[in-house]
Amino acid sequence: MNASATSNNVTQAALASNKVQVKGRVKPQKLADIILAQLEAMIIEGSLQPGEKLLPERELALQFEVSRPSLREAIQKLEAKGLVIRKQGGGTFVCENLLQGFSDPLFELMSNNNESQFDLLEFRHGIEGMASYYAAMRGTAADFEVIQTKHDEIGTSQLEDDFSAEAKAVVEFHLAICAASHNAVILQLARSMSTLLVDNIAQNLTVLAKRPDIFSKITDYRKRLLNAILSGQPQKAWGASHRHLAFIEEVLLKMTQENSRMERSMRRM
Repeated sequence: MNASATSNNVTQAALASNKVQVKGRVKPQKLADIILAQLEAMIIEGSLQPGEKLLPERELALQFEVSRPSLREAIQKLEAKGLVIRKQGGGTFVCENLLQGFSDPLFELMSNNNESQFDLLEFRHGIEGMASYYAAMRGTAADFEVIQTKHDEIGTSQLEDDFSAEAKAVVEFHLAICAASHNAVILQLARSMSTLLVDNIAQNLTVLAKRPDIFSKITDYRKRLLNAILSGQPQKAWGASHRHLAFIEEVLLKMTQENSRMERSMRRM
């Protein structure tokens, strides 16, 4: 974590601008509460991710330009809220279970339901389309570098001939786009769905493997999406995202219908 790059320094100026009214007089907000708000903002925006280890107190205090007791109090409040956990001798970590939006039984139920697979594709139309639009509009050079890296990792994963690994790489690519949108709701919602989406994409890839010619077209659609985002064209990025997913959905529907017809024929025979 680079706190100096992702948050404003906590100074006396911050104290002056963060005051509360108490019984007719202005009372300065506690320094620990200002630090707490900064750390919470970093978790919300994704600068601190689930499972990530915080810097040691000494380094963190230097980056925030605050005393260690104030920092320690802020971290204790984070811990009380269930946002971080301390491991004896191991440091302080952002809690892993922040994004448990769905219970495991529901994950399994949806993963094994054919209709849910298409519902997830429709969900991706919305979330990925919006993320692509705002990423092209708001993304920074650093954001674009991460998106490019994640895109290249998809190609690397395809060499492993492992659909699960490829699905994870695809989801990481889209999460990078969500992060570049600088919309905390989009990012956290996408992260909360990531496990389900990895499974959905892996299943789709397994079905699409029956049509090897399809993969080059999907790769082409994804490259168009990448180029639209990197060139800062929001409308074009939204359209590229929509066409990419619409193509996958159309192919899957046709293949599902063909399989259904074959199954009916076999039963009649």
